[in-house]
Amino acid sequence: MPDLYRSLLRPLLFRLDPERAHHWTLAGLRTASLLGLDALLAPGAPDTPVEVMGLRFPNRLGLAAGLDKSAACIAGFGAMGFGHVEVGTITPRPQPGNPKPRLFRLRERGAVINRMGFNNPGIEAALDNVARSRRGFCGVLGINIGKNKDTPNERAVDDYLTGLQRAYPAADYIAVNVSSPNTAGLRDLQDPTAAGNLLRRLKAEQGGLAEQTGKRVPLAVKIAPDMDDHQIAELAALFGEIGMDGVIATNTTVARHAVSGLRHADEAGGLSGAPLEARATEVIAALRSALDPRVPIIGVGGISDAAGARAALAAGADLVQIYTGFIYRGPTLVREILRALA
Repeated sequence: MPDLYRSLLRPLLFRLDPERAHHWTLAGLRTASLLGLDALLAPGAPDTPVEVMGLRFPNRLGLAAGLDKSAACIAGFGAMGFGHVEVGTITPRPQPGNPKPRLFRLRERGAVINRMGFNNPGIEAALDNVARSRRGFCGVLGINIGKNKDTPNERAVDDYLTGLQRAYPAADYIAVNVSSPNTAGLRDLQDPTAAGNLLRRLKAEQGGLAEQTGKRVPLAVKIAPDMDDHQIAELAALFGEIGMDGVIATNTTVARHAVSGLRHADEAGGLSGAPLEARATEVIAALRSALDPRVPIIGVGGISDAAGARAALAAGADLVQIYTGFIYRGPTLVREILRALA
């Protein structure tokens, strides 16, 4: 089967500003879903179910947060074969994000730099989108939550509690994003003291919501790749003590040594894509060696082919996610990974 994305669609999309191309892609996917054409994207790989965080995933491959920020294309991505789709990051109140331009391609390395800044419609509108766009989706839905830009860290827990409370009925799992480099001061919430205070409050609220609803929604935390092994070990001990249901490793990186000298390499923001793969795999391995073995890891960062997915799993991940690799390779990458893992 010819790779129509690589030969036809990507050249057209890459002529556009990256953010406009992103919006056009999502609009096209929504239209395909409405017309019932998204079935044409089916990967043709058998399901290989796995249980992680007490949930049954159709396969080990998921879509990382950041691509479907508004939760508008869940079923469309599911039709491509993703076993889980993580939407967001979603904040309590709508926010436009950082000034444009804020998304840059580094084509030579299959990479992207973004400083989007949690642009999203807010939790209420996002949940309306979830109700519409997940119809027909048979996979696992993750909702990634964060704090609004103008909420000081001293009150960040209020925003995360709001996100947890509102997203809980609709989500299969909830991801706590404390690791984006594009909201000033957010990564300070990865400090063990700050993280402990935040996550203990969220775990207590999770318990209360489980009692009220009769439904237990796992709670995962997403960490950055820009930490040394000591910092990773500190957080791993904390996550085990608190009883986190999962850890997502990793978010984008602020390091630039892998793309030094390239156009856009000095843009502020988080770097994702192929240059992040080696570091993300190292973090997964370090985390796995330090983390309670009962706590699963979702590996994400730079996976651009089946070999990258297998490497993340071999390092200790239980599930993997893709984002930038999907931008460069489209549905072909989904098929390749699913077939390799099957």
